[in-house]
Amino acid sequence: MSLSLNRRAFGRLALGAGVLAPYGFSRSAQAQIKKGDELTVGIWGGAQERITREFCARPLEEKYGVKINFVLGGTVERRARAYAERGRPSFDVLYLNIFESRQAVKDGVTQAPTDAVPNYANLYPSARLGGYGVAYNPVTIVYDRRKVSSPITSWKDLWRDELRGKLIWPSYPGAEGTAALLMAAKIWGGSEKDIEPAFRKLAELKPFAAFQSSQDQLFTMFDQEVGAASIEFGSFTRSYAERRNPNIVIADPAEGQVIALNAACITVGTKNQKLAEEWVNLHLSPACQQRYAEEIYYSPTVRNVELPPELSAKLILGDEAVHKLVDFDWDTVIANQSRWSSRFAREIAG
Repeated sequence: MSLSLNRRAFGRLALGAGVLAPYGFSRSAQAQIKKGDELTVGIWGGAQERITREFCARPLEEKYGVKINFVLGGTVERRARAYAERGRPSFDVLYLNIFESRQAVKDGVTQAPTDAVPNYANLYPSARLGGYGVAYNPVTIVYDRRKVSSPITSWKDLWRDELRGKLIWPSYPGAEGTAALLMAAKIWGGSEKDIEPAFRKLAELKPFAAFQSSQDQLFTMFDQEVGAASIEFGSFTRSYAERRNPNIVIADPAEGQVIALNAACITVGTKNQKLAEEWVNLHLSPACQQRYAEEIYYSPTVRNVELPPELSAKLILGDEAVHKLVDFDWDTVIANQSRWSSRFAREIAG
């Protein structure tokens, strides 16, 4: 969403509503977990699959004698399948990004989170909207410290004269490009409902050093010193900076980083409700949340995780920091995506 939300996936989304399927079972009538049950989980591959196998799948298989089936792939394919199977799902649990998870609840594809999952009580409020938020992965400014005269501390710093012609701008639509567009609107007097200031101010930044459409592409450009700054997921960039390029800094702008979140969603109509709830509860356990933070710098969505100070300094932790993350009206954003995309191609990328 890939690790969280890639921009190609974002751009291909089609949020069709369709007919709401009946919620054809009651909690009291749900079958209890029994040996031989199978839980099907749709998730991204790589570290996220590996971590959930260790902290969720293995404990459930050993405790109950059940089988956990993984369906790996991108968010677009997973979401399309869940919508096609609405009310008669093959997925019991699937992972979606922040706006997809909220929309899926509205469309009757997945269930709203409840305290049937004990660790629900520990979730930050923004991780209770849609599915069960399992990881924060905010989007922010990232830059080469050698190419700026002083640290970047505000989104408005992108308009410094010294950065003219040196910005590697994220393509739109996409998570990073959307964050950049919406924050430009916000800091220059507009909003997602008034996008005019964003397009006006982005035009002032031309010419750009380049446009980037993936993390790999951006990091190669940084390696080659194509430009000085861009907008990207902080967690991925931190991994890149620590492993390849120590000159890259992840900014913490005064106006906030843009919220991005992965959510575990239980489908409407699952025949494995209790097992699905236990899966989600394990994903929200302190041990699993800590491993996410250690391996891929995803920030915990629960309050009851104690992390070493050195690691904590690299994450979004605590009510104040989480509350500072900038959220938007995603219904408005998605409704305007096609129109904004055409305008971006014509006025900014053209």
